[in-house]
Amino acid sequence: MVDKTPEIDIAKALLDPAAAFAEPADILRNGNLTPRVKLRLLEQWEREARALSVADDEGMVGGGESMLGRVRHAIAALGAAGGADQPGTPTKHG
Repeated sequence: MVDKTPEIDIAKALLDPAAAFAEPADILRNGNLTPRVKLRLLEQWEREARALSVADDEGMVGGGESMLGRVRHAIAALGAAGGADQPGTPTKHG
């Protein structure tokens, strides 16, 4: 079976993963990406979601916390699949 996942501009995706993927799980399902690239994308997305979550706590924006949870879940799934070590960032502040 041939992977029909569209090609992604990795350099652009690393700058803004949310612009290239609708959900963190989409990164996991992308058969064209190595586990290392998947982890880098998810880590960048986590940094962005954490920043939004902190801003939300300060009353600036909304919606960051649920994305942060979804990103962390995807990172954990990648680690559980043997693609990466489990990250140890227990808080949204890093």
